[in-house]
Amino acid sequence: MGGMGRFGVLAVSSRDPVLSVAAPLGLAASVGTSLVIDMAGGLRLGSGRTLADLVVDGPRLDELSPGRQGVAVLASGPVRAVDALPIIEQLAARWPAVVVRVSGDDWPGATVPVEPLYPGWLAPLDRGAAVWQPVASGTRPPGPGPVLPRLRPRTTHQLLGGHMPSRSRWIEAWRQVWSLPWA
Repeated sequence: MGGMGRFGVLAVSSRDPVLSVAAPLGLAASVGTSLVIDMAGGLRLGSGRTLADLVVDGPRLDELSPGRQGVAVLASGPVRAVDALPIIEQLAARWPAVVVRVSGDDWPGATVPVEPLYPGWLAPLDRGAAVWQPVASGTRPPGPGPVLPRLRPRTTHQLLGGHMPSRSRWIEAWRQVWSLPWA
């Protein structure tokens, strides 16, 4: 599922509670204008209608494409990913990028796993490709994929507070994720 947008659609999943929120916002912010759909629940950044509303009533013209630059967030509401795919494809056709925040394996499309890199005995075991987020220095990733720069507290606070940082090496590093093959 790619849409006509320049970047397409990618889902993001992380078991880490902070990364599960920050990662989709960072991926979305890396391309400037994008839509984050919160299928995992819990983001309080979106307001108004939900993806479930769009599935039932159809999207309004102003919802099909961005009305301004930046990151928009759409809560999912009570709808399953498989039931929302036609609407997500409609949105992806007009938005430059769509990021779907997911938990578990409920997303049928490309999903980017995001893993924290803990040191010592907390280090993850060998695994497949992921985006790796160092928590401490000196930890090597146990699988392929980009290693992000440190996530600074200021960037975290801004993202979790609903504000996109104007400059961030961490957000800029996310841009490479769009060009990698994810299954």
